Amino acid sequence: MSTRANADDSITPDARALKDGIAEFYDESSGLWENIWGDHMHHGFYDPDSNVSESDHRAAQIRMIEESLRFAGISEDPAKWPKRIVDVGCGIGGSSRYLSRKYGAQCQGITLSPVQAERANVLAQAEGLADKVSFQVADALKQPFPDGQFDLVWSMESGEHVPEKAKFVNELVRVAAPGGTIIIVTWCHRDLGAHEESLQPWEKKPLNRICNAYYLPEWCSTADYVKLLQSLSLQDIKAADWSQYVAPFWPAVIRSAFTWKGFISLLRSGLKTIKGALVMPLMMEGYKKGVIKFAIITCRKPE
Repeated sequence: MSTRANADDSITPDARALKDGIAEFYDESSGLWENIWGDHMHHGFYDPDSNVSESDHRAAQIRMIEESLRFAGISEDPAKWPKRIVDVGCGIGGSSRYLSRKYGAQCQGITLSPVQAERANVLAQAEGLADKVSFQVADALKQPFPDGQFDLVWSMESGEHVPEKAKFVNELVRVAAPGGTIIIVTWCHRDLGAHEESLQPWEKKPLNRICNAYYLPEWCSTADYVKLLQSLSLQDIKAADWSQYVAPFWPAVIRSAFTWKGFISLLRSGLKTIKGALVMPLMMEGYKKGVIKFAIITCRKPE
């Protein structure tokens, strides 16, 4: 029996192909990423126009977590810290382990990649956190948790992979406890103007190439997320464009790919990873032209 989270016979062939593609992409690429960048598989947070050295990038990834928590208004009072956390799209568990240590919380992570889930559990065991954090293969649209389970629902750069954004948001809300906080950090396209029905063709073309390389469904805007959260009567809805704070990230990723270590690791990782590497300049260009936005959206579930 396959261990992938795609055993649901009710999904469409396109949805199944997307899930398989995501799982296989991260099965191939996660070892490369960890080897070069460590266990946090997401952007770093930088001061605008700062000159950063290679050693600063891992610190910037930790700062991204801290800035996200601060933006969401997570209390500094230990009595109000989240005790139960879900990491939706957990990668190899970097955020989960960090949050568990920070708050003393129980954390469960889900990913479509069996390789990521296995590696995340190995790292948790090695770091003495096996009693606090655990990871499994599961679908963000069909999470294996009861209603109202988590004080903090954390989605760090995974929403861009998820189709059916309304269903995705509903599932995040379902598993959140009353009064719980939801944090979504994700790639979006720019908000549309008042008289626009879609992006311009010249904007769509590079986004489609990025979708094909990174196994992404159709992009949405930050405003689309906000509308979905508003439709569910969530509280304290906030959103921001953090594109300027992540600007050094993709140039640094590209530079790391052209080191000897990066080049050899890339060749060994497989065709899907190489295909992804080839569109990295399109991510840089998308940010520069304002087509791609790095968004944070947070809210609270009513008590």
